[in-house]
Amino acid sequence: MEPTGHADTFCRDRLPPRASWPELVFGRPELCYPARLNCARELLDEVIGRHGGQRRCLVTPGGETWSYADLLATVSQVAAVLTGELGIVPGNRVLLRGPNNPWLAACWLAVVRAGAVAVPTMPLLRPGELSTVAAIARIDLALCDSRFAADLLAADLGGAPVVRYGGGEADDLTRRAAGAPRWSPPADTAADDVALLAFTSGTTGRPKATMHFHRDLLAIADTFSAHLVRPVAGDLFTGTPPLAFTFGLGGLLVFPLRAGAASLLIEKASPAELADAIAAHRATVCFTAPTAYRAMIAAGKAGQLGSLRRAVSAGEHLPAATWEAFREATGIALIDGIGSTEMLHVFVSAADDDVRPGATGRAVPGYVAAVLDEAGDPVPDGVPGRLAVKGPTGCRYLGDPRQAVYSQGGWNITGDTFTRDEDGYFWYQARSDDMIVSSGYNIAGPEVEEALMAHPAVAECCVVGVPDEARGQLVKAFIVLTSADEASPELESLLQSFVKQTIAPYKYPRAIEFVPGLPRTSTGKIQRFVLRQAAAHMKATG
Repeated sequence: MEPTGHADTFCRDRLPPRASWPELVFGRPELCYPARLNCARELLDEVIGRHGGQRRCLVTPGGETWSYADLLATVSQVAAVLTGELGIVPGNRVLLRGPNNPWLAACWLAVVRAGAVAVPTMPLLRPGELSTVAAIARIDLALCDSRFAADLLAADLGGAPVVRYGGGEADDLTRRAAGAPRWSPPADTAADDVALLAFTSGTTGRPKATMHFHRDLLAIADTFSAHLVRPVAGDLFTGTPPLAFTFGLGGLLVFPLRAGAASLLIEKASPAELADAIAAHRATVCFTAPTAYRAMIAAGKAGQLGSLRRAVSAGEHLPAATWEAFREATGIALIDGIGSTEMLHVFVSAADDDVRPGATGRAVPGYVAAVLDEAGDPVPDGVPGRLAVKGPTGCRYLGDPRQAVYSQGGWNITGDTFTRDEDGYFWYQARSDDMIVSSGYNIAGPEVEEALMAHPAVAECCVVGVPDEARGQLVKAFIVLTSADEASPELESLLQSFVKQTIAPYKYPRAIEFVPGLPRTSTGKIQRFVLRQAAAHMKATG
């Protein structure tokens, strides 16, 4: 590794042993980065050098517009406050908390520019969860939107101070930064110095901190974004994933900045409100979850999406029915993809004429993907197995023994079951722990979900396996109905028959529960384990 630019070597000291890393692949010229690199400089100073500083950069629904020069000035000022007033040195960890807006983006870039390590957190996290993040990262400072300070102040931050922004207090960060120089030099960091600690959702246990280098932030833009999203400087990106979610960090900040484009940052929006914002601002690139695309169409908002030229779906499996419905309503071929917090962003995807509805796609240029058996050997095409990937980014957990679970034999083992076809397309089956074994049959819950979603009465659904003495596991569906339909035994039977006519009859849900909503993580992913536990408890108690 390159000599570190960090004075505080906490992160480098806690990288997993080098032998336990997955293999890193830098097989393309654009991924060969210089040894000394500060990604905030690359995303601002270098872009301004190519495109000029007066082009728009960050936009809000209320009409506020920051130019690239505005953003660089604010980032420099905040970085100066961090290092000059707050005592932050390269390598310190700075927790960030707030909704998507220009000030959160500026704080993230300022932390990285100062050579510190950004620790973004979801705005929905509560004191206990924030305490866990702070303890794992051993944060030195927290920067927080004033409106979201209560839970952070109630958390145990290990003595780290909290500095608020946007509230007008005397010590508000915005006031402190106003008097600082409008340009400050970026820290001299190594390309392989840690810039970001991104936490996994932590839905099944203690969350893991994934460690990402300065070069990693550029690599996701130079692979997935450059080759699949294909942004241009005139684009306006928008979407709903939080910047603390790596899907949102890439899609709403890193990708537009790398291309010299702009980003419409929305603090909170329903699918219908997102569609209205797209129309009002003529956004051209959208990042959101599959359920949001389906909901926009269901809400009659297809006409609001006419300005879009690219629409990216990730975070959950994209059902073929949703892809087809969106294409029919808008003419836009959704770009599906699978990524992970460990890999930072998307590594399997497809766009335009390369799309095969229902398939996730092929390995993104710069990455290699395979389907492996439990021994780590490739399985024949068409046979389900473990998705494995390697590329310029890879899993590095901060001081966590679970490194050996995700990184095996040089591969990143994502925890997903896929098949690959003879043309190199990867087809999602289920999360590896979501495969249902019933009466000797292997049943992929998402396949049953996709069949159910094709029925007009179904707005959302989740299929899990629950214990059953006779079959080992029983296929159970939790279903959210459209507003026009009411739960009834007759509808239950109708949906079961519909599934039997759509896929192999043995896969149909033998149990159905109609629910008002599905439990989700702070990133919007369905908490399947919650439904499994609820179903198992219900069965046990009769």
